[in-house]
Amino acid sequence: MNSSPFFDQAMSMVQAQAGVKQMTPAEMISMVKELAEGLAKLAACEEVEECAEEVAEGPVVDPKKAIKQNAIICVECGKSFKILGKKHLATHGLTPNEYREKHGYKKGTALVCKSLAKQRKEKMASMKIWEKVESRGKKGGKKAEKKA
Repeated sequence: MNSSPFFDQAMSMVQAQAGVKQMTPAEMISMVKELAEGLAKLAACEEVEECAEEVAEGPVVDPKKAIKQNAIICVECGKSFKILGKKHLATHGLTPNEYREKHGYKKGTALVCKSLAKQRKEKMASMKIWEKVESRGKKGGKKAEKKA
């Protein structure tokens, strides 16, 4: 049986997880393997900064493939969202405009998934706000004329 320190650490982590969550033996074995390998890789990096530089070298996801039907994936960290907001981008030290520029998106690109963008477009079309603005302008003009 393998008794490396990484294996022992992985075993204790999986035991703790199995105490909280019901797991099959196959899940436990795969989790032990993954954890032991991950811990070994972390130990191989002499400094945390060295590992961070390797991760930060390139985008996690191809920016062209990041905007999907039901999710938008942050190119910086790989997390999935419906809306990629200012608050999340601030964790990467970016504003929405800086994010668009950095990853090659056009200036007006909405940082939302395609389904949400479509819903918003349909909602705006159904509201016909441009007609309401025009009619308000005409009514306001008539009231001004009547008073004069």
